[in-house]
Amino acid sequence: AGLRYALEVAKHGSVAIITKAEPHESNTNYAQGGVSAVLCPSDSVESHMQDTIVAGAYLCDEETVKVVCTEGPDRIRELIAMGASFDHGDDGNLHLAREGGHSHHRIVHAADMTGREIERALLEAVVNDPNISVFKHHFAIDLLTSQDGSDTVCHGIDALNTETQEVVRFISKVTLLASGGAGHIYPSTTNPLVATGDGMAMAHRAQAVISNMEFVQFHPTALADEGLPIEPKKTRENSFLITEAVRGDGGILYNLSMERFMPLYDERAELAPRDVVARSIDDQLKKHNEKYVLLDISHKPREKILSHFPNIANECLQHGLDITQQPIPVVPAAHYMCGGVRAGLQGETNVHGLYVAGEVACTGLHGANRLASNSLLEALVFARRAVQPSINHMKSSSLDLSASSLWTRPLVPKSLGSDVMHKILRITKEVRKELQSIMWKYVGIVRSTSRLQEAEQKIGKLEAKWETYLFEHGWQQTMVALEACEMRNLFCCAKLVVSSALARHESRGLHYMTDFPHLEESKRLPTVIFPSSHTTGTWSSRQLHQQPIVKSMV
Repeated sequence: AGLRYALEVAKHGSVAIITKAEPHESNTNYAQGGVSAVLCPSDSVESHMQDTIVAGAYLCDEETVKVVCTEGPDRIRELIAMGASFDHGDDGNLHLAREGGHSHHRIVHAADMTGREIERALLEAVVNDPNISVFKHHFAIDLLTSQDGSDTVCHGIDALNTETQEVVRFISKVTLLASGGAGHIYPSTTNPLVATGDGMAMAHRAQAVISNMEFVQFHPTALADEGLPIEPKKTRENSFLITEAVRGDGGILYNLSMERFMPLYDERAELAPRDVVARSIDDQLKKHNEKYVLLDISHKPREKILSHFPNIANECLQHGLDITQQPIPVVPAAHYMCGGVRAGLQGETNVHGLYVAGEVACTGLHGANRLASNSLLEALVFARRAVQPSINHMKSSSLDLSASSLWTRPLVPKSLGSDVMHKILRITKEVRKELQSIMWKYVGIVRSTSRLQEAEQKIGKLEAKWETYLFEHGWQQTMVALEACEMRNLFCCAKLVVSSALARHESRGLHYMTDFPHLEESKRLPTVIFPSSHTTGTWSSRQLHQQPIVKSMV
């Protein structure tokens, strides 16, 4: 989303891309399945819309769905024109795959590494654009905002160069967040290590409206390392994804007693939407007290398996498993946040000058559950839609660099000394693990009011304990370090998920409550978290700096 947007707005001004790690390191890079779009004559926009709305448990914003499904095919054609290469069938046309929840073949893919191919093409174009500068290993700390009457205005961000430990301030007329999800609020996630909900937390602290955070998609099938013949030597930073397409291609799920179980839960069996499959696996694991289930594709021809899933076959083979002969051990893992920063049809937020696209945004496309392969599509469509309003906003803004001194500068905690920092980092690592296990235990695939309340209390206590430790050891409100700032963002996002989940007294899509097991038509409304007052709250819910009140700048 960010790269696609940058390439368009760079035609009208200079662009800084700020990225936390290496430029390619993002959820996009790990997206195996593909991009869904109506490209085959027998398919229709109406059918894609219907599939999206059904998967989203009727909580989708219909106008958003229409826009995305209608504009999708053009966005794919643009990518191809930019040099992205997708698989073609024997007839020379694009090869379209089908995945759970789709009524037609409409998934454009590059084997099982589609995201990587899209990102390769976009990055190449970005590197060759003289108007775009990429700042890698820059961690965004907080948005720089001011109050203009009742409006909040965004003027850029503070970032920490994690290689030099310097704070860098970026002043901009327009800021787009494309920072991805928050998978690391859970212990097991398919997201890369960088997905700590930074954008969602920064936006929340900057008074942006947040929506639908209770709808966390767990991918039903991540590789279960403990079930592999040769266990990986070190624990993975993120789970290895086994794409939906394996089930789309005829893969069958068994428990460890080799009983096929999906037909017991849903007549669509293995092709049921992700939330159903994840809940069914969760139920099997709890019933049999087992750590994983098995996904078997070995009954298909060997050549077909290897040509469709080269990446998966290779990964499993490295751990002694031949997927053409043996079933794959799988377990659900946190995968995608359907909620996020509330966005309008052009990616705009309630904060002036702040736009969002991709997983960090909540556009209303996904409703209560994202349809497979609609995420890359949404990223492309909204990145493109945010361009025109961004240009208009830039032209009407009179911001200049003298504004840079309006906010206090964050401090790097050099004064604390390396011993104290070492202790703080060690404690932060433990706290991070503890938060993740609370989230998995109490705010996982199946929830209840009492367990969510317990989570709320436990998280509150854990956060207070962590903050007290920091501040007792000389930490200050404006201090920044990568691990501490990530922890602050993880706390912020975890609390947003818990409070959103507590507010929804029904089961819909990905949000399943044992004490409210049914859909309630009267509750078919998005969950909305409005900005809270600045003065109260913990370190994770406050911006580092005081907001200046600025009239003349806007």
